[in-house]
Amino acid sequence: MLYIGTDLGTSAVKLLLMDEAGQIKNIVSKEYPLFFPHPGWSEQNPEDWYAKFVEGVRELLEGCDRTQVEGISFGGQMHGLVALDEQDRVIRPAILWNDGRSAMETEYLNDTIGRENLSKYTANIAFAGFTAPKILWMKKHEPENFSRISKIMLPKDYLAYRISGSFCTDVSDASGMLLLDVKNRRWSVPMLGICEITERMLPRVYESYEVVGTLKKTLAAELGLSSQVKVIAGAGDNAAAAVGTGTVGDGMCNLSLGTSGTLFVSSKNFGVDQNNALHSFGHADGHYHLMGCMLSAASCNKWWSEEILRTKDFAEEQAGITRLGENAVFYLPYLMGERSPHNDPHVRALFMGMSMDTTRKDMTQAVLEGVAFALRDSLEIARQLGNTITSSRICGGGAKSKLWRKMIANIMNLRLEIVESEEGPALGAAILAAVGCGAYPDVETAASRIVKVIDTVEPQADLVCKYEKKYQIFRKIYPAVKALYRDGTELV
Repeated sequence: MLYIGTDLGTSAVKLLLMDEAGQIKNIVSKEYPLFFPHPGWSEQNPEDWYAKFVEGVRELLEGCDRTQVEGISFGGQMHGLVALDEQDRVIRPAILWNDGRSAMETEYLNDTIGRENLSKYTANIAFAGFTAPKILWMKKHEPENFSRISKIMLPKDYLAYRISGSFCTDVSDASGMLLLDVKNRRWSVPMLGICEITERMLPRVYESYEVVGTLKKTLAAELGLSSQVKVIAGAGDNAAAAVGTGTVGDGMCNLSLGTSGTLFVSSKNFGVDQNNALHSFGHADGHYHLMGCMLSAASCNKWWSEEILRTKDFAEEQAGITRLGENAVFYLPYLMGERSPHNDPHVRALFMGMSMDTTRKDMTQAVLEGVAFALRDSLEIARQLGNTITSSRICGGGAKSKLWRKMIANIMNLRLEIVESEEGPALGAAILAAVGCGAYPDVETAASRIVKVIDTVEPQADLVCKYEKKYQIFRKIYPAVKALYRDGTELV
């Protein structure tokens, strides 16, 4: 049988066709526009998602036996606000995860409602990207639109609704709305009251691998598929990507070195750190996960190489960097402020420790090390919660650098595992579809059979010792400089 995994991203929808054994048969990507109507705003038209999804499925299935397609599932950009009226018409463009308009609403939630209360209600505190602050923004600034709301959903769930008619979401994606009681996997009554919405406006919450419906007959006929094709709930993009790297079960870890960077730790037990420095979300395997998200990871290296050094030859810039653990230069990777663990939108990047003999290579090395040190900040918090983490999967564009992988393995004292197929949320979604259709008994079994490790990087005792000393210096720099940044303005 065949399964379709859908990755509804910020710039494109990626569709992946996988067979029962986990072999990838085809991949298609379709782009759609992103709109910035005001500085700091980020929006998309949900109809574009649906149109490109349908177009992509047609292309994905060209030349294959469509009778073999058994299920469709999703991984999707999280936190976005999609609002529908009573006639199921989209009320306004979707407000996306990277939209910053709700800063005041976020401050109100954290400071007036209170971080302690938010953590009690949802296991998390408010960030401007989350959905609840967007709802409060809409209530204040677009009261007419707010009064028309009949349904509130997340981006990938809009696709599920359009193709199946099921008003649904899953625990992992719903966890990022600041509306879900994550521990008990149900909507938080206090948060609904704070946002002045009702539970009827919110979708039914499923586990990521559960069947939510089947294809609408009209769409099935249009695509040449059976109307019995199952639609499976799916997951938020990070949870779906974790499934795609086999980061499921208890104590598994995944590091992602993309534009942003994430530390993802799966756990069978619910846990929240006392400062809410990490997100505490439901996981696609039916359990929980902790996630630290830093806003600038591989983008730091891209900025340094392309904007400052004026080169795109990343490999050449890294060639000759051999004195690991001995660099006197430090770099804080906060080009756009920071999310985890500091939750500080005002702090910015800096270099420290240069001298007359500092070289170009030293500066490049500091950038790579700074990202790794910042990821370790989140790892240390996860360890404080009792998670024993000795190895991690690693993925993302930055993870293609052997030098960077070696630095990370030794800075974090982890064995790094590189997986064979790095297709992110699309592969994870296809695996969830296979589980939902009964090809595998559970997500852990499916991931263990489909995801294959092809290489490892072991930490070296001497480098671990050297980097431990450097990390203890690094972790003191942010507390020392944070007071220099005020209200998002320049350094004072």
